[in-house]
Amino acid sequence: MAEPKEIGRSAPRYPATKALALLAAGLILVGAPLAGVLMKGERPLDYLDFPPVARHVAHAPFSMPVFAMLAILTIAILAPFIGQMLKRGICTSGSAPFSCHAGGGHPPVRDAGFPPWGWLGIGLAALSWMMAWTRFNWFESLQPFTFPTLWLGYIVTANALVQKRTGSCMLSADPCGFALLFPISSAFWWFFEYLNRFVCNWYYIGVENFSPGRYVLFASLCFATVLPAVSATAALLASFPRLSCTGLREFLRWPGYSSMKAGWSLLAVSSAGLVCLPVFPDVLFPLLWLAPFMVAVGVRAVASHPPPFPEMERGDWTRVAQWALAALICGFFWEMWNFYSLPKWKYDVPFVNRFHIFEMPLLGYAGYLPFGLECAVVAEAAAVFGAAIRRRRGAAKTGAEAIVK
Repeated sequence: MAEPKEIGRSAPRYPATKALALLAAGLILVGAPLAGVLMKGERPLDYLDFPPVARHVAHAPFSMPVFAMLAILTIAILAPFIGQMLKRGICTSGSAPFSCHAGGGHPPVRDAGFPPWGWLGIGLAALSWMMAWTRFNWFESLQPFTFPTLWLGYIVTANALVQKRTGSCMLSADPCGFALLFPISSAFWWFFEYLNRFVCNWYYIGVENFSPGRYVLFASLCFATVLPAVSATAALLASFPRLSCTGLREFLRWPGYSSMKAGWSLLAVSSAGLVCLPVFPDVLFPLLWLAPFMVAVGVRAVASHPPPFPEMERGDWTRVAQWALAALICGFFWEMWNFYSLPKWKYDVPFVNRFHIFEMPLLGYAGYLPFGLECAVVAEAAAVFGAAIRRRRGAAKTGAEAIVK
């Protein structure tokens, strides 16, 4: 059966526009906040120090009216999705095993067996957790590096659970693509550290005596686990057919969200917001999490590329929910494991810095939802990049064999 055409889209022009689209996104995301710094009358170079060590800056105090307004807005956005899931329900226990699988997840396997290497992940996570939350003098120099090993244990364990449920996972099926996620993840989170320079919503303690080189090494290792963790969690969620068969598969159709007009509108709004971010950080701080996805959608639409989550155009929000929830789940573990770790991060978020769960203020957890979508965009780009590398290697190998023959 032929695949239905995407609504309102022409054939993507990847070869001609991919590099320009990437360049445009980079210029907007990096350059727009610096333009705002110039508007503010400050020197852009002051925001370009590397490593960009986050510093504590006092923000607007807690405001119950602002907290209530943002809480109501968050609930209003999420309520239709939650209501749809409750209204349509999930697949009943009498459903056929594969009746719910429609491109949004992995078909479940009865029991492929928990792989032996999964136990290594559990052991590594348990040992790292213990060492991260204790204070042994003999381990003091290595303690900062327990956080990345803790998350490596989580990543391996999550992949093992996917392997058990589906018979395959990224770690076993595509180890090169899996490994590629780590350096891309590190660069990905360094970008958010850059954006945080303009709003200062989080800062680190326990790194005051780090040399620049040691800080870059420590931070890069921690940041490298972000994308693999969210990707593995999203894959694990997708392996549950009941979670994949909520009413979100046939929900709000959004046929125009990737149109040229929508693309230019998103770019205009996100660019203006990023320019104003350093000028009004206490008001516009949510754009730190919203603007990157808006830019990704806008640039792809203007360049006539397929949008992130193209299935939203036909009303399927399942993958959106999976990635958003995956980031929220990882966010819970990030905040929990950070709480007694050292070094650690703390928050100072304008107007809403109260009702903490671990170090994170309650409303701050909402930021993980759009962050999950941005993780999906970058993970998809990493997969495309990895596939291109494999094709080139395959072509080079074929050419070399032909020459030998």
